[in-house]
Amino acid sequence: MDALCPVCGQPMNWVSGHFHCDTCHTDYKQTALCPDCQQPLQALKACGAVDYFCQNGHGMISKKRVTFTYSPYSDE
Repeated sequence: MDALCPVCGQPMNWVSGHFHCDTCHTDYKQTALCPDCQQPLQALKACGAVDYFCQNGHGMISKKRVTFTYSPYSDE
């Protein structure tokens, strides 16, 4: 999956738990949203795989259907 900067559209790098845009010099956190209700999904990680679960009644969501958003990241 390629993560593109929401400001300049350039590919971002994964650095220490967040994305970093070398062009904008900005860090971003990634949020997985349910494609049906646009609420944050719970990530379920096991054996190297990541699955997503909607706690708002839509159940398991295929990674192909997940909407990813990027917002400024702060480690504070």
